[in-house]
Amino acid sequence: MTDSLGARLAGAIAAKDEAALRALLADDVDFKGLTPGRLWEGTGPDDVVETVLGSWFEESDTIERVVEVAERSDVADTSHVSYRFDLVNPDGSYVAEQQAYYRGGETIEHLRIMCSGFRPR
Repeated sequence: MTDSLGARLAGAIAAKDEAALRALLADDVDFKGLTPGRLWEGTGPDDVVETVLGSWFEESDTIERVVEVAERSDVADTSHVSYRFDLVNPDGSYVAEQQAYYRGGETIEHLRIMCSGFRPR
Protein backbone atom coordinates (compact mmCIF):
# COMPACT_ATOMS: atom_id res chain seq x y z
CA MET A 1 0.00 0.00 0.00
CA THR A 2 1.07 3.56 -0.59
CA ASP A 3 1.26 6.09 2.19
CA SER A 4 -1.69 8.17 0.95
CA LEU A 5 -4.49 9.16 3.30
CA GLY A 6 -6.78 6.73 1.48
CA ALA A 7 -4.44 3.74 1.81
CA ARG A 8 -3.87 4.58 5.47
CA LEU A 9 -7.64 4.81 5.97
CA ALA A 10 -8.11 1.34 4.48
CA GLY A 11 -5.27 -0.02 6.64
CA ALA A 12 -6.65 1.49 9.85
CA ILE A 13 -10.10 0.05 9.19
CA ALA A 14 -8.68 -3.38 8.27
CA ALA A 15 -6.63 -3.44 11.47
CA LYS A 16 -9.60 -2.08 13.43
CA ASP A 17 -7.08 0.39 14.82
CA GLU A 18 -9.05 3.16 16.53
CA ALA A 19 -6.00 5.32 17.28
CA ALA A 20 -4.74 5.14 13.69
CA LEU A 21 -8.20 5.95 12.32
CA ARG A 22 -8.58 8.94 14.67
CA ALA A 23 -5.14 10.25 13.66
CA LEU A 24 -6.27 10.43 10.02
CA LEU A 25 -9.35 12.52 10.76
CA ALA A 26 -9.68 16.28 11.24
CA ASP A 27 -11.35 17.36 14.48
CA ASP A 28 -14.38 18.55 12.52
CA VAL A 29 -14.43 15.86 9.81
CA ASP A 30 -17.73 15.87 7.92
CA PHE A 31 -18.78 12.22 7.56
CA LYS A 32 -21.52 10.41 5.69
CA GLY A 33 -21.71 6.68 5.09
CA LEU A 34 -24.10 4.45 3.20
CA THR A 35 -24.64 0.78 3.98
CA PRO A 36 -27.41 -1.45 2.67
CA GLY A 37 -30.53 0.01 4.22
CA ARG A 38 -29.05 2.91 6.19
CA LEU A 39 -27.47 6.35 5.90
CA TRP A 40 -24.97 7.29 8.62
CA GLU A 41 -23.88 10.86 9.39
CA GLY A 42 -21.61 12.55 11.86
CA THR A 43 -19.10 15.25 12.61
CA GLY A 44 -15.77 14.56 14.24
CA PRO A 45 -13.58 11.52 14.80
CA ASP A 46 -15.80 10.08 17.55
CA ASP A 47 -18.73 9.72 15.14
CA VAL A 48 -16.59 8.12 12.43
CA VAL A 49 -14.90 5.66 14.80
CA GLU A 50 -18.19 4.71 16.48
CA THR A 51 -19.89 4.14 13.13
CA VAL A 52 -17.11 2.30 11.28
CA LEU A 53 -15.51 0.32 14.11
CA GLY A 54 -18.50 0.13 16.44
CA SER A 55 -21.41 -0.49 14.09
CA TRP A 56 -20.12 -1.58 10.69
CA PHE A 57 -17.38 -3.86 11.99
CA GLU A 58 -18.13 -5.30 15.39
CA GLU A 59 -15.75 -6.91 17.86
CA SER A 60 -16.79 -10.38 16.67
CA ASP A 61 -15.89 -9.54 13.05
CA THR A 62 -12.35 -10.68 12.22
CA ILE A 63 -10.88 -9.15 9.09
CA GLU A 64 -8.71 -11.98 7.78
CA ARG A 65 -7.07 -10.09 4.96
CA VAL A 66 -7.19 -7.05 2.76
CA VAL A 67 -7.98 -8.45 -0.67
CA GLU A 68 -7.46 -5.24 -2.60
CA VAL A 69 -6.80 -1.52 -2.16
CA ALA A 70 -7.12 0.63 -5.26
CA GLU A 71 -6.75 4.37 -5.68
CA ARG A 72 -7.77 6.45 -8.64
CA SER A 73 -6.79 9.86 -9.89
CA ASP A 74 -8.25 12.77 -7.97
CA VAL A 75 -11.37 14.51 -9.21
CA ALA A 76 -10.42 18.14 -8.59
CA ASP A 77 -9.99 18.29 -4.77
CA THR A 78 -11.54 14.87 -4.03
CA SER A 79 -9.55 11.65 -3.71
CA HIS A 80 -10.87 8.09 -3.98
CA VAL A 81 -9.88 4.75 -2.51
CA SER A 82 -11.64 1.41 -2.67
CA TYR A 83 -10.82 -1.58 -0.53
CA ARG A 84 -12.12 -5.12 -0.12
CA PHE A 85 -11.82 -7.33 2.95
CA ASP A 86 -12.31 -11.03 3.61
CA LEU A 87 -13.78 -11.45 7.06
CA VAL A 88 -15.34 -14.00 9.36
CA ASN A 89 -17.68 -13.82 12.33
CA PRO A 90 -19.81 -16.35 14.20
CA ASP A 91 -22.33 -16.29 11.33
CA GLY A 92 -19.86 -17.28 8.59
CA SER A 93 -17.34 -16.05 6.01
CA TYR A 94 -17.91 -12.82 4.13
CA VAL A 95 -16.42 -10.30 1.76
CA ALA A 96 -17.09 -6.55 2.05
CA GLU A 97 -16.06 -3.70 -0.21
CA GLN A 98 -16.07 0.00 0.49
CA GLN A 99 -15.65 3.03 -1.75
CA ALA A 100 -14.36 6.13 0.02
CA TYR A 101 -14.19 9.68 -1.29
CA TYR A 102 -12.31 12.17 0.83
CA ARG A 103 -10.82 15.66 0.93
CA GLY A 104 -8.06 17.01 3.06
CA GLY A 105 -4.38 17.78 3.33
CA GLU A 106 -2.70 16.41 6.44
CA THR A 107 -5.97 14.89 7.71
CA ILE A 108 -9.31 13.91 6.20
CA GLU A 109 -11.76 16.80 6.48
CA HIS A 110 -14.60 15.45 4.31
CA LEU A 111 -15.35 11.69 4.12
CA ARG A 112 -17.98 9.76 2.21
CA ILE A 113 -17.98 5.95 2.36
CA MET A 114 -20.31 3.54 0.59
CA CYS A 115 -20.28 -0.10 1.72
CA SER A 116 -21.47 -3.23 -0.07
CA GLY A 117 -22.43 -4.84 3.20
CA PHE A 118 -21.18 -8.28 4.21
CA ARG A 119 -21.69 -10.65 1.28
CA PRO A 120 -21.32 -14.43 1.77
CA ARG A 121 -18.23 -15.98 0.19
